[in-house]
Amino acid sequence: MSRAFDVVAIRKEFPILSRQVNGKPLVYLDNAASAQKPDAVIDAIANQCRTSYANVHRGIHTLSNETTEAYEAGREAARDFLNAQSVANIIFTKGATEGINLVASSLAGTIHAGEEIVLSVMEHHSNIVPWHFLRERHGAVLRWVGLNDDGSLDMDAMRAAIGPKTRMVAISHMSNVLGTVNDVAEVGRLAHAAGARVLVDGCQAAVHLSVDVQALGCDWYVFSGHKLYGPTGIGILCGTDEALAEARPYQGGGEMIETVSMDRITYNEAPHKFEAGTPPILEAIGLGAAIRWFQQFEPSDVHAHEQKLYERARESLRGINGLTVHGEAPGKGSVLAFSLQGTHPHDLAQILDRYGVAIRAGHHCAQPLMTHLGVSATARASFGIYNTEAEVDIFIDALEKARGMLV
Repeated sequence: MSRAFDVVAIRKEFPILSRQVNGKPLVYLDNAASAQKPDAVIDAIANQCRTSYANVHRGIHTLSNETTEAYEAGREAARDFLNAQSVANIIFTKGATEGINLVASSLAGTIHAGEEIVLSVMEHHSNIVPWHFLRERHGAVLRWVGLNDDGSLDMDAMRAAIGPKTRMVAISHMSNVLGTVNDVAEVGRLAHAAGARVLVDGCQAAVHLSVDVQALGCDWYVFSGHKLYGPTGIGILCGTDEALAEARPYQGGGEMIETVSMDRITYNEAPHKFEAGTPPILEAIGLGAAIRWFQQFEPSDVHAHEQKLYERARESLRGINGLTVHGEAPGKGSVLAFSLQGTHPHDLAQILDRYGVAIRAGHHCAQPLMTHLGVSATARASFGIYNTEAEVDIFIDALEKARGMLV
């Protein structure tokens, strides 16, 4: 049974939200960069350390078995969260960045000069730089797909970009700057029709949307734990059976092998084939706790709450002269990137911090998108499950004061 959505009760489960910053109550609106952690996650990690910690899979003693069970419960939680077919499809990584690097590395031995990787200009650097490695080292060609005026993906350009030379289409499910939600299922159909694979960066979408990897039809889906109210240093790479069978191991060491001799090795089965060395045990346990905590709530309730906050902020910004909102695509998520004429986003963020309001300022690891927008940086407020309408009002008031100081 789902838990009733009560933001007041939810906030009480996040200890950090009770603190003050510069003498003001903390208003944390930097959730797209990293979210705060509830007691359920903090306690899961701390209790594991206190009561039953050992290395996983390799021991037969009680503590190892207990820790392995808790660790693998995190994998099952991720499988359920994504509706993956099997836990064998779920690979623990240290984050989405490592997951994308793993996939890019697995292509390195098979991609040929002139073969193409299709990207959109809204991608995070984590979904750009690994593909540049293939361009630099193996002669791959990067093909870029632009955006419409409202920040939505130009699907006509996507159709034109995918062709017989396409090996991979790497696309964000939801932009970390614009909040645009892409039709990744349609992108996947286009790519598969051309014989290409599809990787979806789900770092933002996993927090704000219901994700069903089987319905999306993607070959790879990645997300990071720290944006999903979980710990840092942990992420999920979900691959189909076919994609995992084709992929080569990313790193070598313990756990990922079946046998080792002086003249040959054989590999373990997926997912362990891709998890060399001692894994992020406590982090995986914490991620499992975060997912189970998050799944108490109806996704529609969380989405409605966050969209209400976004719309309240968006409407309030309409009255501020010289302010431009970047990204107005229909159905976008609760990420609000904006520029204020005559001011630098860093100055805005610094002044807002005086009022206890935490926002992000910079290029958000999306420099090609900044070039497309014609700016060097933007300010960004991003809303999460624990934010309130009162906090939106504090943010707008602080922004008005900052404008008065800077313009």
